[in-house]
Amino acid sequence: MITTSGRVVRKNANASNGRRAQQPRQTPQEQIEEALQARDFSKATTILEFYKSSGQSLGDFPINPWLAYSAFHANDIDKAIDVYKDMLALQSFDPINYIYLGCCHYMNGDFQEAEECALRGPECPLQVRLMLHIAQKTHDEEKLMSYHGRLQDTVEDQLSLAAAQYIRNHYTEAIDAYKPILAQAAEYRALNVYLAMCYFKLDFYEVSVNVLNVYLQTYNNSAVAINLKAANHYRLFNSRAARSELKLLIDLQRTTYNVETDIVKHNLVVFNNGDGALQVLPSILDVGIPEARLNLVIYHLRHDQINEAFDLMANVDPLTPQEYILKAVVNAYVGQNMESQEHLKACKEIFNFVGSSASDRDTIPGRQCMASYFFLLRDFANVLIYLRSIKPYFIRDDTFLYLYGIACAGTGEYAEAEQSLLAVNSEKIKAEFSYTSWLVRSHIMNKQPKLAWDIYLRKEMGESIGILRLLANDCYRTSAFYYAAKAFDVLERLDGDAEYVEGKKGACIGVFQQVFANEETSDAFFDVMKMVDSSIQQHTDDPVIVKDFTQILTVMKEWSKDAKLKRR
Repeated sequence: MITTSGRVVRKNANASNGRRAQQPRQTPQEQIEEALQARDFSKATTILEFYKSSGQSLGDFPINPWLAYSAFHANDIDKAIDVYKDMLALQSFDPINYIYLGCCHYMNGDFQEAEECALRGPECPLQVRLMLHIAQKTHDEEKLMSYHGRLQDTVEDQLSLAAAQYIRNHYTEAIDAYKPILAQAAEYRALNVYLAMCYFKLDFYEVSVNVLNVYLQTYNNSAVAINLKAANHYRLFNSRAARSELKLLIDLQRTTYNVETDIVKHNLVVFNNGDGALQVLPSILDVGIPEARLNLVIYHLRHDQINEAFDLMANVDPLTPQEYILKAVVNAYVGQNMESQEHLKACKEIFNFVGSSASDRDTIPGRQCMASYFFLLRDFANVLIYLRSIKPYFIRDDTFLYLYGIACAGTGEYAEAEQSLLAVNSEKIKAEFSYTSWLVRSHIMNKQPKLAWDIYLRKEMGESIGILRLLANDCYRTSAFYYAAKAFDVLERLDGDAEYVEGKKGACIGVFQQVFANEETSDAFFDVMKMVDSSIQQHTDDPVIVKDFTQILTVMKEWSKDAKLKRR
């Protein structure tokens, strides 16, 4: 009969009494083989290590080779290295173990040791594959092309080539390599995960999920697959959906490999919008998760910890678009804060490099890079070309709305600028002087100077001076003389600079002319008369200013009497 585990259990002669026959006890070899078949490498390692340390024999079953194999696949690389070294210390060692040892050093990131070991082993396809990946990690293009040319048309070699393409960010080429293999060997279900990872990197999140589900139908407790599905849901939906998927993985408690546990910790930080970043990310910077460093940099940038972000990126030699972009952003922050042209130049060069590259220019990050490049050049017309091409993807993104509003205002499209800036919800962005000044200008240019004045009234004294200057000058240029006069009046009382006095004088005369032409209210006229009188009182030690404002006030009073003007 068939049990729920799928094993065949035979009934004994006394089965009629309801008792099941006892299953025969497994031998150690059978336990190890079962663990290896189930890919429970930790269990296999434990059993093998027990027999090795106790000196007990397993008959013809070789302990060391399988112990090294199990430890390697359980991500206990140091243990695997020790075992391979033990085998190589024997007089009758197999030279292939040098290549296996090289694989261990490669996994530890010790590429020089990995190459030395690989070259001491026999020439074989595994040596070629290992040397190919070492050349890629050490950026030795000459060796890379040499070993690339020695790859054969075997499944192992083509998988290795696909992996190399993936690491080089050539995701389309990797997909082209994986698909034929999967078509010929459907039993290689893990290739669905590799394909899904490629589609994820290309921003085809729905396709990635569909491919991934094929694998999850068979292996629904795969840590890598569940984690990737959570990452897709984060991109497609929101952090809540991502956390929901990741919870399945946490509940299963099947994260056999340490690296998988670290990935889960890392992604929970991302899905929780950076919460716990300082507790989790620093401890996993060197465990093979490059995104950990990048996300820690992003955390520091979001919290205005520029020096910490710069230090983390200082020694990073960027290879991926994400690394290039963060390098540029960090340089932009430093360049603007320190007024360093050197850093700003580096920033512009990186943005232009990524945005104009053949592989990234038609991607969303690529277009963002070009928009950033032109933004730093203050070429807002070109900024809009790139931002408009990706606008549907960022209709609720505060940073995008902010920069889009500035670009619109910079090209004179103030109605769209005002709409975009008002859609920003981030209080942090709204507190920036740049945001306030562009919104003030947009209000003024859209013939709504009162909205601009109301913004000034809500500002603290320290930052209100800059807003007042902007108000005064922009309102004057757009013939909004009443609010220009109000702004110059405050500036004059704060400073008394001749520029403000002249600006106020012109604005007051402008209001007078508009009232005369029935383009301004009588209330504004009487307010301006008070402003003129205050200038006379303020500058009693300057007869020229007193004379000019006295003449203006006299004319205004006489005209108002003749016109019988009254407050409304």
